[in-house]
Amino acid sequence: MCPVRAIRRFTVRTVLPESLRALEELAVNLRWSWHPPTRDLFAAIDRELWEATGQDPVRLLGEVSAERLSELAADEAFVGWVGRARADLQEYLASDHWYQTLGDTAPKAIAYFSPEYGIAAALPQYSGGLGILAGDHLKTASDLGVPIIALGLFYRSGYFKQSLSRDGWQQERYPVTDPDGSPVSLLREADGSPAKVAVGLPGGRYVTARIWVAQVGRVPLLMLDSDVEENGPAEREVTDRLYGGGGEHRLQQEMLLGIGGVRALRVYCRITGHPEPEVFHTNEGHAGFLGLERIRELVTANPSMNFDEALEVSRASTVFTTHTPVPAGIDRFPMDMISQYFGGENAAPGVPVDRIMALGAESFDGGDPAVFNMAVMGLRLAQRANGVSLLHGAVSRGMFSGLWPGFDGEEVPITSVTNGVHAPTWTAREVTDLAHGASIDDAEGWEAIAATPDAELWGIKRSLRQSLIEMARTRLRESWLNRGATEAELGWIDDVLDPDVLTIGFARRVPSYKRLTLMLRDPERLRSLLLDPERPVQLVVAGKAHPADDGGKRLIQQLVQFADSEDVRHRIVFLPDYDMSMAVDLYPGCDVWLNNPIRPLEASGTSGMKAALNGALNLSILDGWWDEWFDGENGWAIPTAEGVEDADRRDDLEAEALYSLIENSVAPAFYRRDDVGLPPRWMAMLKHTLRTLGPKVLASRMLREYVTRLYTPAAESARAVEESSFTVARDLSTWKKRVRGGWSTLRIEHVEADGVGDAVMQGAKITVRAFVNLGDLGPEDVDVEVAYGRVDADDRLVAAQQSAMAPVESYEGNRWEYRLDIELDKNGPFGYTVRILPHHLGLASSAELGLQVLPPETAGLADGVLR
Repeated sequence: MCPVRAIRRFTVRTVLPESLRALEELAVNLRWSWHPPTRDLFAAIDRELWEATGQDPVRLLGEVSAERLSELAADEAFVGWVGRARADLQEYLASDHWYQTLGDTAPKAIAYFSPEYGIAAALPQYSGGLGILAGDHLKTASDLGVPIIALGLFYRSGYFKQSLSRDGWQQERYPVTDPDGSPVSLLREADGSPAKVAVGLPGGRYVTARIWVAQVGRVPLLMLDSDVEENGPAEREVTDRLYGGGGEHRLQQEMLLGIGGVRALRVYCRITGHPEPEVFHTNEGHAGFLGLERIRELVTANPSMNFDEALEVSRASTVFTTHTPVPAGIDRFPMDMISQYFGGENAAPGVPVDRIMALGAESFDGGDPAVFNMAVMGLRLAQRANGVSLLHGAVSRGMFSGLWPGFDGEEVPITSVTNGVHAPTWTAREVTDLAHGASIDDAEGWEAIAATPDAELWGIKRSLRQSLIEMARTRLRESWLNRGATEAELGWIDDVLDPDVLTIGFARRVPSYKRLTLMLRDPERLRSLLLDPERPVQLVVAGKAHPADDGGKRLIQQLVQFADSEDVRHRIVFLPDYDMSMAVDLYPGCDVWLNNPIRPLEASGTSGMKAALNGALNLSILDGWWDEWFDGENGWAIPTAEGVEDADRRDDLEAEALYSLIENSVAPAFYRRDDVGLPPRWMAMLKHTLRTLGPKVLASRMLREYVTRLYTPAAESARAVEESSFTVARDLSTWKKRVRGGWSTLRIEHVEADGVGDAVMQGAKITVRAFVNLGDLGPEDVDVEVAYGRVDADDRLVAAQQSAMAPVESYEGNRWEYRLDIELDKNGPFGYTVRILPHHLGLASSAELGLQVLPPETAGLADGVLR
C-alpha cells in the first residue's frame, strides 16, 4: 500500500497505575523544566526514552511501556520518590515567597500578554529572544510568588524547524504541535464543555478560540487556539503559525491576542475564582489591542462613562514594554485596514473607529499618516512604559520623542528595566551545585560559586566543553545526513572540536543588524585564528533567519559554506535548528560569548547573560546590557565605528577590531598557564564575572524592578482612578480636555533673577522670578518650574535639575508671579530657564501630555547664563 497521510492526528495517553498517578501532575506542571530533582525522577523511568523524547515528561509517559510502569509501580522506593516529588511541588505552590512580603500595596494580580513564550522545548511556542524573555518572566514570577496570569496564542505549528540543503541554504518545515501530547489542559466550563471566546471580524464573521492552559509553576499561561469546528477554514488558520502570513493575518492574530486575550482572562477568573488583574502588562505592541477591549468593557458596564474616561481608567493600570530599537521592528498596518476591522458593522458601541485610529496614528514629524503603528498605540494606551536596557531606554526615548514634542530626551516618559534571565533554567547543574545550597537568585550563591578553587572550576568548564562537543557532533552528523551525505563520508565528524581549545559561541536570530558573518569579513584572518598552532580558536554558531528573509538565509549559507571547508571544519561548526534544547548545552560549554550587532540596534541581548552565568566571558559590541555592565574585567568590548557612514567600511573596522582582540587579548589570557597548568588571568576574569554579573543578570532582579517601579505604582494609580465610581478618572478626563483646549493661552511674559551681578560666588543664592499669564487655566492646573544647572559652550543646559516655583502674587488678567531661591553649590558656567507644565495628581509624569510652555526667546537655550 502506498504511504498516505492521516486525516487526523492525536495522542493516546498511558493509563498510569494508581500508585504512580502523581507523575501526570508532575508532568503537566512545567516547573519540571527548571527543577532538576523532578527531571531526575522522569529520567529514572527510562533513561533512553527520556533522551529520545527530548526530555519531555508528557511524551515520556505517553510512550513508556505498560510493563515498565508495572515494574515501577511495584518498586516501593520509586513510589516513595514520586510521593516526595509531588509533596515538594505542592509545598512550592502553596508556600509564601518574596512577593507575599510586600503587603496590600502590591497588585492582587497582574495580566501579562505576549505573542510568544519560551518555557521549555516541550512547548514550542517561541521564536527568539522576546519569547524566551517572556518564559523567563513567568518562571521567575512563579519562584517569587508574583501573581501573574499570562496570555498568548497556541500555534499549531509554532515556529519552524530549520535544516540545510546540500549547498547550505536554510529550509523550513512546520511540524504540528498536538495539544493532547503537550503539557497543557483545556479550560472547561462547569458542565465540562470547552470554554471559548470569540472576536468579531469584518463581514459579520467571528474567530472563535478555545483556551489551553499551561501551568508554569504557580503561573497559569492561557493560550488561545482558533482551530475549532465553529470556525471556517480561514479563521481556523489564525493561530496556524507564529509570525506567519501577511499583514491581514497578523492583524487577526493580534486582535485575537489582545481582545480575545482579555475575554479569555475574564472567563478564566470566572471559572477558577482567580482574582481579576489590577495591572496589565503589554510585552511589545503585538498585544496592544487589549487596551481597546478594556475600554469597551468599561463603557459597556458603565453606560454613563465615555471613551475618554474609560481610556484614563485603562491607561492607569497598563504597562507597555518596547523591545525594538528600530522602526522596522514594529508592526504597522494600513489605516484603511484598521477602519475595515474596527468600523462599520464590526464597530463596538462606545469605541468609535476614528478614536481607535487616532491612538495608532503617527501624528508627529516624519510619521506616515497612512499607517497605524502598534507601538505608538501601546504607548498611548499605557501610562507607564519601558525599554529593556539603559541604552535601549535612551534609544526608545529618541525613537518615540515625536509623541512628546519639545521635551529633552531624558524627559520622555519611557524608563528602562534591564532584562534578566532565569538562572535555574540557564545555569548548568554542575555550576549551580557549586553554590552548596545557597540561592543562585542572590549574591550569596554567586559568591559561593566564585569561591570554588581554580582547579575544580577549570575542570568543570572542561567537562561542560566536552558535553557541548558531544552535542555538536551529534547534531552536525544529523545535519549532514539530512543534506544528503552518507555515514561513510562522515568519519571526520568524530574529530570535530576539541575540549582543550578556546571555544567561542555565537547563536541568535539572523537579521542583518546582528551581523552573523562579521567574523567572515576577512576569511583568511579567521582561518589563521582557527588554525593557530599554539593558540587555536574554535567556533560554534547557530541561528535561524525568518522564512521570508532571503538576506538572512544568504548570511547563513555563507557561514555554512566556509564551515564546510575541509581545512577548518574541525574548528567551526554551524548547528541547525537553534532552540532551547540546544541552548542548555551551548551556553555552559563556551568559554567566550560573541555578540557583534550594529550599535545601538541590540535592545538587550540576553544570550550573553546566560553564558555569563556559566562562567563564559563576553566579547561584544557595547550594546544592550553589555553597554551597561561591561567593567573591563568581565570580558572585552569590541570597539565600534559609529559615525562611519559607509557600512562596508564600518564592518571592516569592527571586524579587524574583533580579530585583534581574539588574537592579542582573548587567546593569550586563555592559553597562558601557570606551573599547574591553569590560566590565572582567565580564572580571575571568570570568577569576577560570576561574582559581579551573576546577581545582576538575573530575571529575579528584573522582575523585582518591574514589581516595585511599574506594577505597584500602576496598581496604585488604578485604584485611585477607580475610587468613588471612577470620579478621579472622570475628573482627569475632563481636566485633560480643558487643559488641552486652554494651553495655547498660557504665556511666560518675563523672567528675572535677583542676586546676579558681574560675579557670583559659589555658595551664593539667587532668586528667580517668573511672571506668567495663565490664560484660561488656573495655578492648580500647572507647575511652573525652573530648570537649571551647568551649560555647554552653546548655552544649552546639561543634565539640568528641575524645581517647582511657588506662586507668590496674582495680578489683573490672571497674571501670576512665581518665585524660587537657588543655591549655587557648584562653580563654572551656570544657566537656568523657566517653563510651565500641566499638573494633576492623576498624571504619572509631567511630560505625559506632551505639553509645555517655554519663554519665547529661549528656543531651547538657558534664559540666564552665569559664568
